[in-house]
Amino acid sequence: MTLVQIVVVGFMVFLLHVINVLVLKPRSLRAKLHRQGIKGPTPHFFFGNNHEMKRLHAIATTNQDKEKDGFISHNWPSRLFPYIEKWRNQYGYTFLFSTGTIQSLMVTDIEMVKKLILYTPLNLGKPAYLSEYLKPFLGLAIVSSSGSTWLRHRKIIAPELYPDKVKEMINLMIDSTNLVISSWEAKVERDGGVSEIKVDHDLQNLSADVIAKACFGKNFNQAKEIFTKLRDIQRAMSTVFAYAGIYLPIKTNREIWRIEKEIDAVILKLIKDRLDHGEEKDLLQMLLEGANNYEDLLKNSVSRDRFIIDNCKNIFSAGHETTSITASWCLMLLASNQDWQDRVRAEVLQVCGNDPPNATMLRSMDTLNMVIQETMRLYPPSAFVNREATEDININGILIPKGMGIQIPIAVMQQDSELWGSDAHKFNPERFSNGVIRAAKFPQAYTPFGIGPRVCVGQHIASTELKVILSLLLTKFHFSISSSYCHSPVFHMLIESDHGVLLKVTKI
Repeated sequence: MTLVQIVVVGFMVFLLHVINVLVLKPRSLRAKLHRQGIKGPTPHFFFGNNHEMKRLHAIATTNQDKEKDGFISHNWPSRLFPYIEKWRNQYGYTFLFSTGTIQSLMVTDIEMVKKLILYTPLNLGKPAYLSEYLKPFLGLAIVSSSGSTWLRHRKIIAPELYPDKVKEMINLMIDSTNLVISSWEAKVERDGGVSEIKVDHDLQNLSADVIAKACFGKNFNQAKEIFTKLRDIQRAMSTVFAYAGIYLPIKTNREIWRIEKEIDAVILKLIKDRLDHGEEKDLLQMLLEGANNYEDLLKNSVSRDRFIIDNCKNIFSAGHETTSITASWCLMLLASNQDWQDRVRAEVLQVCGNDPPNATMLRSMDTLNMVIQETMRLYPPSAFVNREATEDININGILIPKGMGIQIPIAVMQQDSELWGSDAHKFNPERFSNGVIRAAKFPQAYTPFGIGPRVCVGQHIASTELKVILSLLLTKFHFSISSSYCHSPVFHMLIESDHGVLLKVTKI
């Protein structure tokens, strides 16, 4: 075969692959759902429904009601994800849509959600494209892996984040929060008794401080460099998400890959320092011991260093970003609902007196817990649950073909008036007075920590940290909304405030 023939054959193979990826496979997946009566908007052969999604978002943003007299609307999902409501009304509560070449089933039917929550086989995992996209940010560890790899990681990691282990971290949470309290007290005093503080920035540093100390003990200052670099990766990745499934060496991707190598190098150095200088009682030590104790689980799967690096990334990103964002939203809601702020403060003072909170005290803070639950209902850190069928599976009578993605819109489901009542868009922690079971028409409508067997293993540490931070801050300061505050929820991998959470802070 001549060189020309080899080039022609190679080009034809490449062309067939492109046709399969762009046309044949997407059409085949959609056809299998169409035959079962599931429809959706017609996609562009390359961009899918991306252009229509962007157009609807632009219209919703332009037409959004301006807030008046300090009123803050919590019905932001209809602005950020208007295509869900439009297509649900048009095609039903379960419909097809495409982002690029990726085909997905949007599930807003509560009966289908129930079945997905109860589904335990390993053939429903993280979407392959999403795992690949998130690899620089999360690696391939417990949050982003699937199948037997995910199961191995969970067996090692989950026991280290059980409530009895988290209880041992409360004192370092208190110490880190007290540093922020001292800083705010000094600022308030300098400003004459009242300061305007962008609380999300300081809470982000606080949560990073907690996780760095929990992970790396005495080496936490070195570990803080990782948070800065992870944030840089997150910002860069949010600009290329529209091209999910396409990974070309463009400038942004090259920057992401460079930062990823730098993060890996920092964590490797911390691992080496630990091995050279002995044990500490922290998460890094637990990961090292877990990797050694379960070496048979990791065999032929991943190296010890890769296991530790990727799970450190998972703990860092999931542990500090989600907690700090939720704490910020919680303070915003309490600042705009003074009666609830007073109720939580009174409860904390009654339970703790002048003492710092401990595990027993935290369990007694029912009002604070209700406020946190309502905050995570209105402002869940993650907007979607994403899954992919790695084999043909049957869910609630629907045959979902291998390769089909599944999305559950957490934010939309948690503000659905059919599930939560006429006050679904209002801040009402009282709805959780009898627990999650009775808060909505169906408890499965509340999924801020994910669903099913893949529910977030870090929920105990997140809940404990939120209670510690909020209980301490509320006994020291009074919060109200700044006149300069601009309510601007935005979806940048997580649901956060685009312009920050600016509050007026007064020392009590």
